[in-house]
Amino acid sequence: MAGSAWPIQPRVEKPFVSKRPRTIAFHRPHTAYWIDAAQTFTLQGNHICLEPLDHHHIDGLAAASSADPALYRWSPVPQGKVEATKYVETVLAWRDAGTAVPFAILRLRDKTIIGSTRFWNIERWNWPAGHASHGRSTPDACEIGYTWFANDAIRSGANTEAKLLMLTHAFEDWQVLRVCFHTDSRNERSRAALERIGGKFEGILRAHRMAADFIPRDSCRYSILASEWPGVKERLTALLSRYPAAKR
Repeated sequence: MAGSAWPIQPRVEKPFVSKRPRTIAFHRPHTAYWIDAAQTFTLQGNHICLEPLDHHHIDGLAAASSADPALYRWSPVPQGKVEATKYVETVLAWRDAGTAVPFAILRLRDKTIIGSTRFWNIERWNWPAGHASHGRSTPDACEIGYTWFANDAIRSGANTEAKLLMLTHAFEDWQVLRVCFHTDSRNERSRAALERIGGKFEGILRAHRMAADFIPRDSCRYSILASEWPGVKERLTALLSRYPAAKR
């Protein structure tokens, strides 16, 4: 469950606006940088649905994190409605600043919110004029993080399907060149999960971010490249096949 402490102020990046309905895309650097909430999108699988995070998810997030707070020792997860409200307001500010695409995770079999995740650190590289990638309208790279689940969703296939849905969107719709992940170096469960799906360990960034326990955090960095995506997709699909699809 990778991520960083919250709340912090959103970091303003290069602008992006969608040209197509329900798809996020990047524009030229001189354009205003914003995301219209109407242009957010839903990613649905057989077990879960990733819904655009909004205020109506606050109660569900508070309930999802309440069963076992000790589970979130290394992850910035809101406890109670007050923290969940601040959590949502912070990430919506990031969304409005164009730095994140946040989701609530809905379990399909009982329509229950079981956690949250997001795309963030969305990058658009400054390809020079004349280069084949100059003027491309989609991100070049991004990060997946701030992922957490309710206790009863752990080892249920939910995280596997969330990663499959998000990586498929990143590599096949956005056609990014890289997706990266960062996790607290002490979070052995998160590190093992990233390695299990095929994330490549790149190293440790020392004193990289503020940790959930408010100390300078050493972060383990993992990444998946576009060339590695077919193998990762095959591995995720095989892992997910162990879980029966939800009845609707």
